[in-house]
Amino acid sequence: MLKGHLNMEKAGIRVLREHNMAKTRKSAQSGAGEEMDGIVIEKVSPEVDGGKFPAKCIVGEMVTVEADIFKDGHDVLGACIKFKKKSDEGWDESPMTFFDNDRWRGTFVPQANTRYLYTLEAWMDRLLTWARDTEKKCLGKVDIKSDILEGIGFVKAMAKSASEGDKPKIDLLIKNLKLAQDQPEKVLALIRDQNFLKLMAKYPLKEHLTAYDKTLEMVVDRSCAEFGAWYELFPRSQGKIPNKSATFKDCIARIPDIKKMGFDIIYLTPIHPIGLTNRKGPNNTLNADRNAPGSPWAIGSELGGHKAIHPELGTMKDFEDYVRAARENGMEIALDIAFQCSPDHPYAKEHPEWFYHLPDGTIRYAENPPKKYEDIYPLDFNCADRQALWDEMKSIIVFWIEKGVKIFRVDNPHTKPLSFWKWLIDGVQKDHPETIFFAEAFTRPKVMKYLAKSGFTQSYTYFTWRNAKAELRQYFEELTQTDMKDYYRGNLFANTPDILHEFLQTGGRPAFQIRLVLAATLSSSYGIYSGFELCENKAKAPASEEYLDSEKYQYKVWDWNRADHIKEFIAKVNQIRASNPALQLYKNLEFHHSSNEAILCYGKRTRDNGNMVVVTVNLDPFRVQEDQICLPLWKFGIEDWQTYQVHDLLNNKKYSWKGPSNYVRLDPQVTPAHIFLIKK
Repeated sequence: MLKGHLNMEKAGIRVLREHNMAKTRKSAQSGAGEEMDGIVIEKVSPEVDGGKFPAKCIVGEMVTVEADIFKDGHDVLGACIKFKKKSDEGWDESPMTFFDNDRWRGTFVPQANTRYLYTLEAWMDRLLTWARDTEKKCLGKVDIKSDILEGIGFVKAMAKSASEGDKPKIDLLIKNLKLAQDQPEKVLALIRDQNFLKLMAKYPLKEHLTAYDKTLEMVVDRSCAEFGAWYELFPRSQGKIPNKSATFKDCIARIPDIKKMGFDIIYLTPIHPIGLTNRKGPNNTLNADRNAPGSPWAIGSELGGHKAIHPELGTMKDFEDYVRAARENGMEIALDIAFQCSPDHPYAKEHPEWFYHLPDGTIRYAENPPKKYEDIYPLDFNCADRQALWDEMKSIIVFWIEKGVKIFRVDNPHTKPLSFWKWLIDGVQKDHPETIFFAEAFTRPKVMKYLAKSGFTQSYTYFTWRNAKAELRQYFEELTQTDMKDYYRGNLFANTPDILHEFLQTGGRPAFQIRLVLAATLSSSYGIYSGFELCENKAKAPASEEYLDSEKYQYKVWDWNRADHIKEFIAKVNQIRASNPALQLYKNLEFHHSSNEAILCYGKRTRDNGNMVVVTVNLDPFRVQEDQICLPLWKFGIEDWQTYQVHDLLNNKKYSWKGPSNYVRLDPQVTPAHIFLIKK
């Protein structure tokens, strides 16, 4: 009997050896012009432009990777994600599983704010293939003696990579296989045994090992790259004395009010000295009087440039005190970066070669025909001395990082070379991975997308001009449900110093509440420009999106508690965002059915359905709207016959609903939206 067992073992080992030798011969016979048959790995996601650019995620986020993986024949395949920090030597592995039509899926969780690399491997698993086929034969009552011999050989091969603790389990398995060779029911029990299944998963017998032909990169950002509420302000307008600039000390005094509204990030317009030459006056007049403060974007004077602070605001120490005060209140300061100069900027004298020149030798002003910006010189990023210019621009960012600023809103990045931004952002984040870059580019869609691919952490969107139900749904499904989600994070600003949309000009207080709820819940990052909380809606002209008496060109004193403000409403919405993890995620947006064209219904859920939020918004600021909204209860883990609770977090009312279709009524003069927390 023992001799028989030994012969069986030798036969099984011989089968495995012959298979490996055949595989080696096939590899050796493949010529330089002949591709060896193997496993196909294609259509990997996320993969931005074929791996040219990195995808984006957040520290601690579960990254889902998918791919089509297949080969000829019916062998059982295995696959895994290989991932590591870019600076590490060795790779970690995470298994992938088949889920549909040769599509495989796996996950990994980056744990550090840095750059990661990832790729895929696939293989034919000889032992799993054997187990599957032998199970079928056992069920079909086919003779399996030779299959047992083959299987023992495969199990012995698996034992070579097993830990010392697992080897006794494998020895017992081999013994039991030998004893059960004539008993298909026992072999079937062994193959289906959980211990055997765990061993096969732990020590896959990999053949035809195939590596994906690309190593992909991922930028892993800190959490506020995805979740945050931004408040934009002009520092010089935070005081109480008319026709006089506020200081950073005045800005510190405003922090509690901004904090009370629930904002995370205070975004400052430029804080640098402002040029005198061709300074713009109130409402963008060309000939300013000597007391006009000018546009903060006309950067630079004899007092300094991009690394200096306007003396009316205070000193560098005052600014650092402001950054510190914000941090102590749980907020960060974001700084506006505009790579352009006033004619009085030191660069214009020290480096005239960095600018565009007219035929007569003078430096050219900035233009966007028919507009002309006589107070600004654009920089020539492709000048003969471009490397020195690029290095200087990078040094500006590093300078403010050293002063405590980690977030930069970049003005008009689409007017600079796209390659410049990739170079600058890659270089800065190599040493300062916590740095966030926000692209202010209201331009053509493909340019906006390319800027995001080139490294911008967040981007402005067309949200301001999307007001109808159909266009909102179409646009946000593109942002969050297509491949854009892998590289483009839309930050929704309800207004900006340049954009006062007609909807806000004409819709009154309800319009501001509507746009606030949409911005705060359609995306995980949103912002307002100060004055929004006061429902400021005076335009320069009926057909204009420019504010009347804009802060861009004059000092302004605000009454932050004037009648009919919506500060409490904003605070409530921000508190709801802070309390519901589903609203802190970007890619989980789902639209739900409503037949009324004035009611938009959508929701967000965490991966485990532990937090489920449904939002309904009346897009009509003038009239009451009502409808039956329909929810996909099967996604929520709720049966159609079950009763479930919806808690309106805006008014604290609770309702019991049953079935997918339920009634809503929204009065814009009361509250134009519901933010429902769904509970089973």
